[in-house]
Amino acid sequence: MPKKIKELKALLKKAGFIQKPGKGSHTNWIHPLYSGKITLAGKDSNDAKKYQEREIFKAITEVERKQNG
Repeated sequence: MPKKIKELKALLKKAGFIQKPGKGSHTNWIHPLYSGKITLAGKDSNDAKKYQEREIFKAITEVERKQNG
């Protein structure tokens, strides 16, 4: 069962990402240790797409790897 957009946002916050506003239902997320930005589209109650989940987990993994050396 796919996660909700709200759950992905909570995971990003927990990992230390900072939310920046975007247009409409888009939100941008940045982290000093992440080499890019993540754009999430959709309302909090929507199911996340597979590619969104993959992108989030990849970004969190990259940040954790850099934090742990």
